[in-house]
Amino acid sequence: MNTTTTNRSPILHSFLSLFLTIHPHETHTVFYSTSSFFFVLTAYFVVLPLRDEGAISLGIGNIPGLFAGSLLLTLVAAPISTLLFSLPNLPKPKVFGAFIRFFSASLVLFFILWVLSSPENTFPSFKGFLNMSSTIKEDLKVETQPVSTNATNWDKHGWFYITVALLNLITISSTWARVADVMDNESGSRLFGFIGAGATFGQLFGSLFATGLAWLGPYLLLFASLMMEFAAQSSKRINKDLSDPSEELLPLRETEVNQKDEINQVDKSDSKESLPAPPSSTIDSTRPRFWALLDGFWLIWSSSYLLWVSLFLWLSAVTSSFFYFQKVTVIASTVKTATGRRRLFAQINSFIAVFILAGQLTLTGRILTVAGITIALCAAPFTAFLNSIAIAVWPTYIAVAVSETIRKVVMYVVTRPGRELLFTVVSQDEKYKAKVCIDVLVQRFGDATAAGMYKLLHSTLNGKITHISLYALPVCILWVITGFHLGRRQTQLAKSQNLPFS
Repeated sequence: MNTTTTNRSPILHSFLSLFLTIHPHETHTVFYSTSSFFFVLTAYFVVLPLRDEGAISLGIGNIPGLFAGSLLLTLVAAPISTLLFSLPNLPKPKVFGAFIRFFSASLVLFFILWVLSSPENTFPSFKGFLNMSSTIKEDLKVETQPVSTNATNWDKHGWFYITVALLNLITISSTWARVADVMDNESGSRLFGFIGAGATFGQLFGSLFATGLAWLGPYLLLFASLMMEFAAQSSKRINKDLSDPSEELLPLRETEVNQKDEINQVDKSDSKESLPAPPSSTIDSTRPRFWALLDGFWLIWSSSYLLWVSLFLWLSAVTSSFFYFQKVTVIASTVKTATGRRRLFAQINSFIAVFILAGQLTLTGRILTVAGITIALCAAPFTAFLNSIAIAVWPTYIAVAVSETIRKVVMYVVTRPGRELLFTVVSQDEKYKAKVCIDVLVQRFGDATAAGMYKLLHSTLNGKITHISLYALPVCILWVITGFHLGRRQTQLAKSQNLPFS
């Protein structure tokens, strides 16, 4: 983006300046990055009730199979995304836009399958939705679906469930990769919080839209598809300021002997370990394209820094999923009616979205700038540690609601933006290829690990929440240690690469 374009948006810049410290040349990048997240999350939370309804109609016993299906599809999708990002003739912004449009088209396809499906076998008809009342209980009449149609349901509801789950992970990860690619460490520390607020606002808007227009049923998929197209259009305008170009960062490798060697490798363009720009050219010219499928895994395996990032995200996923199962168990045992449980879940989600949005708009950039990335990364693990103790001492739905709200607010206001800063000190290859693998695959493995752990503990300890909560403490401690190490390491790398903020 050039300076002329930037100077044409003084009103937009003045408005954004009310919430964060932003330079004029960053205005359009921040606006379109935030818009992309808003549209992606709006689409996801519009279809989320339809996805959950489909999962329930399959039967509770089939939900573990859906998790397994999500993991298997992720194992296929992540290498394919790596391959597409490695193609030399395809600019990465175009690949990113293609990902979003693929999911947009998928939603249209599922809409067609949904409408053409026999109402008495799989899905409620659109006419049925028109006759429903506005209450949640009447909006989700999943109990009317015949149990005998589970085989048919799996073919449609099952694929819909795992596709939406993949949509959530890949589109968000790719969007963050695109944003991290056009920002440096200093600008990211100021702007990531506000950009993340776009995602939270999308969550809030999408949920309210789906609630108010639940009678539309499968026709909500068309609206979600339109939101994905808007996200693709916004992503085209996420560009680096052309008046202040920055050089390509070099990939981090295990072969780095010490910090001084790393500095020399950054400064000397013909170093043995450094890669000529663009970094993807080396991989593409030295290996067959088939092996590009494994580039993301290779980049992670060959970098101790990315291995630590993977461990951090895995621990985060394990802890988050563990708290999710714990929340469901506590609420199911303390709130006796289905309507009461749905109402409580909705209240928790609403409180979380509002507080996260307020925090991202006003606090995130200041916290990252003042406290630094190390404190940001350790904040969520420390909060999870305290939450585990609180639930062990007081295993009630009130404790769960308060703990869940505090944990997610800290996660998305403080730790999540700090986590994205970890990728401002890696190469473009690592931002697109390795990051997608880390965000998508590690997340799914963490979910599966937590599900297995909780199922084992729940059966072994006879469902005693007090005892189960205590088993999360060692995981939280390891998570804190990992966050502390990563924060220190990222700060060192930022200094070695002469980035303006560290």
